[in-house]
Amino acid sequence: MVRTLVKSIAVIAVCCVVGGVGLVAYEEYVKDDSTSAGKGSLGDPFTGTKKLSVGGSSVNVSCSGDGSGSGPLVMLMAGGGDGLDTMAPLQKSLSGKARVCSYDRLGEGKSDKPKGMQGINDSGEILTSVLDRLAGDRPVVLAGHSLGGYIAARYAPDHKDRIKGLVLMDATIPTLTADVSKVIPEDATGIGGQLREQTIGVNEGQNPEKYVIADGEVHSAGDIPVEILRHESQYAQVPEYETALEKMWADGQKEWLAISGRSTLSMAPKTGHYIHTDRPDLALKAIQKVTAEVTDQQK
Repeated sequence: MVRTLVKSIAVIAVCCVVGGVGLVAYEEYVKDDSTSAGKGSLGDPFTGTKKLSVGGSSVNVSCSGDGSGSGPLVMLMAGGGDGLDTMAPLQKSLSGKARVCSYDRLGEGKSDKPKGMQGINDSGEILTSVLDRLAGDRPVVLAGHSLGGYIAARYAPDHKDRIKGLVLMDATIPTLTADVSKVIPEDATGIGGQLREQTIGVNEGQNPEKYVIADGEVHSAGDIPVEILRHESQYAQVPEYETALEKMWADGQKEWLAISGRSTLSMAPKTGHYIHTDRPDLALKAIQKVTAEVTDQQK
């Protein structure tokens, strides 16, 4: 995200960068080949990182865990401004019991920069191509943080045949631009005014992915297991609007409950926006719970 004074609080839109330990066993360049993941395919069983050619762009992916079984594939989706390395510790913890992958969206990490402005249809096409290669016919659990959670939640309703579970870790809320515009008035000054301006700018595409984070209603992804985690406290540095911002965010997380009749929302104690680094135990538990439920449904 934009690296300024507002960085620590502007995470309500996309996200800033934190360190991670990469899961890199080897690296190679692989052209996109949708026929390689045909009917009955379990996806590419590799371990390490690869570059996939998707729609003429290079997309960096990482996978670990047993690639020979037929259980769900967990796809980790980082927040805006973050590469897949920020998910590496979580991926390592999960891979002992599951097949786990992550990827850099265009404009992030080691993937190519986007050729122009992007929206949910563009990110959806990339994600579909990546899953075709890595998941094959496996059921998929999407686990996304911030912007990654927003994309996962927007993608799942249109791909019910494949997406069988969701974990949203402080996902960007469904109507962030409208909500922050109401909470912080247009004539606000100081850090509150900066936050408002920067959030709206980021949502309009002023971010590394050139990604437009559009407001919209929540659609149903069917009766799939969904775990939603929200932070405990994030806006102490904006004291004038802290209470209103926290309520805005909490209310926005409640809106994501409509994605499934089996959605559960909980607050992650002692966390800021980066729930999976502040409380990796809670992120791990949520993902393992959803993955276990999806596995049981396969039987």
